[in-house]
Amino acid sequence: MIYLDNAATEGYKPAAVQSAVLAAMKVCANPGRSGHRLSLACAERVLACRELLSDLFGGYGYERVAFTRSCTEALNLALIGVLEKGDHVITTCLEHNSVLRPLHVLQEAGVISYDVVPLKNGHIDPASISSLVKKNTRMCVVTTASNVTGEAPDLKEIRKHLPERVLLVADGAQGGGHLPIHMREWGLDALALAGHKGLHAIQGAAALLFSERMEPRPLLFGGTGSESFRLGMPSFYPDRLEAGTLSYPAICSLYEGALIVKAHRKEDAERLFELTAVLHAALTPLNGCKLYFVPNPCGIAAFSYEKISSEELAGILSEKYDIAVRGGLHCAPLVHKALGTFPDGLVRASFSPAQSLKEVDILARALKEITCF
Repeated sequence: MIYLDNAATEGYKPAAVQSAVLAAMKVCANPGRSGHRLSLACAERVLACRELLSDLFGGYGYERVAFTRSCTEALNLALIGVLEKGDHVITTCLEHNSVLRPLHVLQEAGVISYDVVPLKNGHIDPASISSLVKKNTRMCVVTTASNVTGEAPDLKEIRKHLPERVLLVADGAQGGGHLPIHMREWGLDALALAGHKGLHAIQGAAALLFSERMEPRPLLFGGTGSESFRLGMPSFYPDRLEAGTLSYPAICSLYEGALIVKAHRKEDAERLFELTAVLHAALTPLNGCKLYFVPNPCGIAAFSYEKISSEELAGILSEKYDIAVRGGLHCAPLVHKALGTFPDGLVRASFSPAQSLKEVDILARALKEITCF
């Protein structure tokens, strides 16, 4: 099968990541829970991963890197763990349900109110964000890259249009690993990362990086191996947010994946831009095929065909051509409403840097054959 669903989860894992996971599984020690040699060695690797992520994304130090099971969990920590009654939030129509649903739950509970920035000429205009700021605006939440179109809002410019008091939170599920992101230079207060996408890690590897202006409350309670005399959670980060046993194999995979990103991010981004550019050129002439992407460094290419629904077209590509893509709404309903593709959605092909131009050609030829039926 030709796997083109990397925006959901990366299909190819580098050899170094695979080896790290296998090695971690042979250790079977719990990092930070005991004083024996194996536990201490695991704890050192966990600390090294925190330091690497903070360095790679211009973060605020290892103690401000909390590991989670998913980017969704990290975003819940940044939103539900920080927002308080009476707060107002600004977000955008590009957001994934991992942002929209926590905000909806908080609004339904009467805790917050929020406004959504629409698209302007296909983009998020920072001035449109500033126009929505209120006296009680506490936070602005923006994706680093849309998982539908690959559109990457200018977070550095958005920061300039916000009052200094407003926290800026970024969803890095799609941009993390593909785009150059520097939290301190851009003024980001939090960055949620999904390790299993652009960071080459396995599922279950994710993190929340946050500034000293963020004081997230824990959403999960239990053992941490620290301050065990307290019935409450530890008073310091990251332990305060990490109840329960960490997934050591997942963290080891994230460490190796982040090392690869540090060494090869620029060339990999150029490769993804090339792959999407070639596909864009190949699909543009097809009658009835409408494109909702431009060449981009996140490897995302969304399109529709007027005679076949998105999920049916994805099914045909899978069953007849053995090509894996994703149809539907991609857990991002507001961007489809903005694009006029709700409720049918779009077909999304998403590439990894390991893929070839031959695979792009096979997809393009398959779509040409389908559209000629």
